[in-house]
Amino acid sequence: MATARQRLLKEYKEALKQKSEDTGITLIPNETNLFAWRAVLRGPKETPFEGGVFELVINVPEQYPLQPPAVRYRTKIFHPNVHFKTGEICLDILKNAWSPAWTLHSVCQAVLALMSDPAPDSPLNCDAGNLLRFGDTRGYNSLARMYTLDYAR
Repeated sequence: MATARQRLLKEYKEALKQKSEDTGITLIPNETNLFAWRAVLRGPKETPFEGGVFELVINVPEQYPLQPPAVRYRTKIFHPNVHFKTGEICLDILKNAWSPAWTLHSVCQAVLALMSDPAPDSPLNCDAGNLLRFGDTRGYNSLARMYTLDYAR
């Protein structure tokens, strides 16, 4: 646990520096629990999420960085790799491809990349996945945009 705490303090210092940079990511640790974080992501440009502000909940295990954090969306989002009700994210680095080289910031960067480039073949939201798998990009984009306007403003 001491290792995890040291690593998280280091990441917190980095997050304070990066706040001034324009990364589209703001990491916010809980004031009383260093193992509970929030992230605020700005929807990537030229996606149906552009202009939206999405909040993630990040729970860091005591075995971090040897084990990945549990990350989920608090903001509702229409995306094939996000469970609509729970906000769970289907992303390999949060499961079997985790490496201690990843940081909370780099995890958020990967989530942003997933928003820009969804993987419809491993959907947690089958409706979104099916729209993309069957080539209805326009339908997917309009629903994703509608959810962004409704939930991420």
